[in-house]
Amino acid sequence: MTVEAVFLGINDAGEEVYEWLNNRSDVEVKALLTEKEQLDLVKELRPDLVISSGFEHIVPEEILEIPEKGIVNLHPSYLPFNRGAYPYIWPIIDGSPAGVAIHYMDKGLDTGPVIARKKVELKSDDTASSLRERLMAAQAELFKKNWPNIYAGKEGEEQDLEKGSMHHREDLDEVSRLDLNEEMTLEEAIGLLRGLSYGDKGLGVFEKDGKFYNLKLEVEEVNGSN
Repeated sequence: MTVEAVFLGINDAGEEVYEWLNNRSDVEVKALLTEKEQLDLVKELRPDLVISSGFEHIVPEEILEIPEKGIVNLHPSYLPFNRGAYPYIWPIIDGSPAGVAIHYMDKGLDTGPVIARKKVELKSDDTASSLRERLMAAQAELFKKNWPNIYAGKEGEEQDLEKGSMHHREDLDEVSRLDLNEEMTLEEAIGLLRGLSYGDKGLGVFEKDGKFYNLKLEVEEVNGSN
C-alpha cells in the first residue's frame, strides 16, 4: 500500500528526509509546503500522512484533523525538554538533555505524543551551531529508523510536560542581552557564550561606551595540556 503524504517546512533534516521519502515506493509525497497560506492545499489533497520538519507556523486544528495517520513532526530536542524555539541553544546554557524526537502534532507547541526520541551527546566544545548540525543529522536518522512505525500509524507515548521545559523566542532575546556586570562563574559564562554562538555574528550582544557589539565564541579541543 502506498501512503499519500504532504511535507511541511524544510531545514537540513527535512531536506534529507524529503529526498529519502521521494526515493521510496511505499509513500508518495504529493506536495512540499513552506508557507502558512499553502495549508489549504492539505484540505484539497487530504493526504494519509503529513510530515513536518522546520515548518515555522502554527498548524490549525482543522488541518491537524485531516490526515488519518496524523501529522508527524521532527523536533531537535529530547522531548519533553526544550519544546518551542531554539532547542539547540538551551542544553548548552542550562544543562538540559540534548537530543531529538519524532512526535505527533497536536494543538499545543511540541506537546504531542512521542513516537521516538534519542539523546545526543553534548560535547564541551559544542556551540549552538555545531550542536544544531548534529541534531539535524540525528533527526533524519531517527525518522528513517522509525519509518515502519510512522507508516503503520503507531500510537505515540504521551509526554510528561511537568518534567520538561518550554522556550519562546522572547527567552532568547532576554539571555542574548549580555550584562557586563552580571556575576557568574567562568563555567557559566562560557556555557552562555557557547549557547549564543550561532550564525555568522553570534547571538550575544553587549554595550560598551555607547556602542553595541556582537559576540561569537570559538571553542576547539586541543591535544595535551597547555
